[in-house]
Amino acid sequence: MSLSWPVHHLGVIDSTNSEARRRAKEGRFEDCWLVAEAQTAGRGRLQRPWISPTGNLFSTALFKEPGGIQVAARIPFASALAVSDVAAIVAPEAPVRLKWPNDARVNGAKISGILVETGGQGDDFWVASGIGINVAEAPEGAGQSATSLHALRGDTALTPADVLSALREAFSNRLTQARQGFEGLRQDWLKVAEGLGQTVSVSRNGDPLVGILEDMAEDGSLVLRLPDGRREIVRAGDVSLIGSE
Repeated sequence: MSLSWPVHHLGVIDSTNSEARRRAKEGRFEDCWLVAEAQTAGRGRLQRPWISPTGNLFSTALFKEPGGIQVAARIPFASALAVSDVAAIVAPEAPVRLKWPNDARVNGAKISGILVETGGQGDDFWVASGIGINVAEAPEGAGQSATSLHALRGDTALTPADVLSALREAFSNRLTQARQGFEGLRQDWLKVAEGLGQTVSVSRNGDPLVGILEDMAEDGSLVLRLPDGRREIVRAGDVSLIGSE
């Protein structure tokens, strides 16, 4: 299923998610894509800055979600899967893996930044899924290793417009899947999960928790098997593969 939402090109702005929030709070939007040429104040998860050089894709899908917060909670996973779908199309040789909850990475290097925000209530409940993809350049100062689609492909033929076209289709399909339930997303996420079956460290408020990444629960939580055999459910934290970061 393809959702033919219009695309609004915004030039240089603070961030597409900030613009989405402004439009949503003013009640002046239709389901759409907001796309910037460059951002002066890009944001990632946990309010981390997202470096936004020209030549990469900066976009936000802004839409009303009739399924409310239950469906909205699935959108980070749907968005990450959409990015992996895009990478599989435009850089098919790249082994994209998803680091919980929604980092898309290739050999430990980040290819995308995702920030999902919500607001409103009832019929006015909205979702803004911000998706930035490194097309031309892997930005410095991202706090972790990064790569770009140009680097993965070995050429510079791909444009942000090309990537946006693929992303719109992929996101449409993943949103439809999210609205049908979480299990399909969960199974697809596990197929490309980074570190599944391996030892990972999860930082929670600065305290590391080490265990084997065993599964993702039905609510999207991470399931770890601790050294003493107990299973631990992790609902928030930063995951690192032991020995890789």
